[in-house]
Amino acid sequence: MKLRILLIFPILLVLINCSENVQPVSTGPQDQILYVGNGTEPKDLDPHTVTGVPESKIILALLEGLVIRHPEGLDPLPGMAESWDISEDGLIYNFYLREGAVWSNGDPVVADDFVYAWKRMLMPSLGSKYPDMLYDVECAEDFNLGKVTDFDCVGVKALNSKLLEVRLRNPAPYFLRLLAHYTTRPVHKATIEKYGEIDSIGNQWTRPGNFVGNGPYVLEDWQLNKIIKVKKSPSYWDADRVTVQEIHFFPVDNTTREDRMYRSGQLHVTSTVPQEKVEVYKEEYPDNLKINPYYGTYYYRFNTNRKPFDNVLVRKALSLSIDREKITNKVLKGGQIPAFSFTPPDPSNYFPPTKLDFNPEQAKKLLAEAGYSKENPLSFELLYNTSEGHQILAQALQQMWRENLGVQVSLVNTDWKVYLSRQSSGDFDVARAGWIGDYEDPKSFLDMMVTGRGNNQTGWSNKEFDELLIKAANSTSQEQRFSYMYQAEEILMDELPIIPVYTYTRIYMLHETIKGWSPNMLDSHPYQYVRIEEN
Repeated sequence: MKLRILLIFPILLVLINCSENVQPVSTGPQDQILYVGNGTEPKDLDPHTVTGVPESKIILALLEGLVIRHPEGLDPLPGMAESWDISEDGLIYNFYLREGAVWSNGDPVVADDFVYAWKRMLMPSLGSKYPDMLYDVECAEDFNLGKVTDFDCVGVKALNSKLLEVRLRNPAPYFLRLLAHYTTRPVHKATIEKYGEIDSIGNQWTRPGNFVGNGPYVLEDWQLNKIIKVKKSPSYWDADRVTVQEIHFFPVDNTTREDRMYRSGQLHVTSTVPQEKVEVYKEEYPDNLKINPYYGTYYYRFNTNRKPFDNVLVRKALSLSIDREKITNKVLKGGQIPAFSFTPPDPSNYFPPTKLDFNPEQAKKLLAEAGYSKENPLSFELLYNTSEGHQILAQALQQMWRENLGVQVSLVNTDWKVYLSRQSSGDFDVARAGWIGDYEDPKSFLDMMVTGRGNNQTGWSNKEFDELLIKAANSTSQEQRFSYMYQAEEILMDELPIIPVYTYTRIYMLHETIKGWSPNMLDSHPYQYVRIEEN
């Protein structure tokens, strides 16, 4: 008997060790669980208060708006609205909601859900950073700015439970594409108000067990700084299309660690790739390494409410001393394009002014004119969030500014939430930033720099810039509209409250078993189209 037990024991050990060596990715086709590196811990999952990419990736699974994006061409596809019609003058949109669409608790999705959500986003007391997303809607801006207090004036009405009418103040050819953005998605009124008021921030409705969504997945688990799990929603209207049963999001802001997780079979998709590995992986993993165009700009924002950054000479000097070509070719080496304007190359055929340059001698003259010299050097803090990529670039700029201008820069690294908080409160000198277009139009970039906009965060204000964008919004032709935008961007690049550095590329690793993950300019991948198949 003892001998038999002893013989069995080694076998058990072998079986246990084998099971421990099985990595999640290897069982993906059987388990249909997608493992995703998500960059960092999300601040929240409230679509009306968050602004980051890590948050948007998770919200995409949990909530669905009137339209969704085509996984390849980004064209608007029916979401909660199974169809719509647009008036001849482009000012009235009627959205016909699906009869079978329900929330994850079984409640029907109705037109009033959108009215409630848009009211919430526009309420001044909520403090959303994105209310301007709806400013094309009649009276939306006036309500958000407190000029009117009666929401009935806003051009969004539930004509019946399944018919939503939206009235615009001006034609907006991009409006349907805009509606795919997570900020326009509905929220469940009863759940919001169970845990607080309509304009409460950071309450418990976004936690597991509380969250009621209408997307292809429901929130299963959220372990801070470890993992967020979502599982397939059986009540989703298009559940038959959804083949991936669970998605596990890992908030890994250390790119080296994320890379190790991918290579050891713990991730199907990474958020990025360590810069030093890009050239290596081009040779070793050409089919797994993805380098795709990305509709976004990496830049640095000045706090123009602080001296000396209220002085345009200082801002111009710092911009002129950045060698963008060297940064993209020698530092980043991932196909990024030097940015000489704020708006990136645009699929809508908008061609921005390219006024930025590398001219250290001129930079020295401007800095001297501003009162700085070797005897009186400029010094400041540069804020960035935890990531090797942000650190490497910050160090490169630190060196350029020291060598070209004698500027003394202290680098300040914080986690994602602290980084966001410090910018929002104006507690910084210069901060790294990035902006990914919410939809494919230059308006998505330029509008954020309008006076007082939540994502401006520079303190900069220019009346002429604001007026030009108003004119653009009211234009009846695309040519005229782009002309006003061009003039506005010229002003922005003259005054430089921000310093564009490069246009993004999306660089990541994708496991060969993942199908339906199509490259596109917004890096948008509706999970209902994603599949895990045997290689």
